[in-house]
Amino acid sequence: MKLNDFAIVLLGVLLNAAAQLMLKAGAGSVGPMLAGAGRDWGATVARLALHPGVLGGLVCYAISVVVWIAALSRVDVSIAYPMLSIGYVINALLAWWLFGESVTAQRWLGIAVIIIGVVLVARSGPAAPAG
Repeated sequence: MKLNDFAIVLLGVLLNAAAQLMLKAGAGSVGPMLAGAGRDWGATVARLALHPGVLGGLVCYAISVVVWIAALSRVDVSIAYPMLSIGYVINALLAWWLFGESVTAQRWLGIAVIIIGVVLVARSGPAAPAG
């Protein structure tokens, strides 16, 4: 994969990861969504809709779609799509750092497997033309 193509794919992945983290911050501001039968759902939805994290997350998602389309115009989907797994790694590390989420040894092992898989896919080169 060319460096420019990888940069576009990585930008899409980073925007998607940022969106997830912002949505988590917004969700954390209202607590568990399905807890409490007496909760005023209208007020909860309104608070979420106006939360900067949720708004920022939605903007990141929208931009990431445009960037992802650009990436798919340049890279085989069989290479680009597995690259989204980098987002799992980024989100696990940042959730651990920003939100204090627990990352167990088993999760670290899974993250290592993901990284190895992404490297293998990225180095595989483009698929041979069909036909």
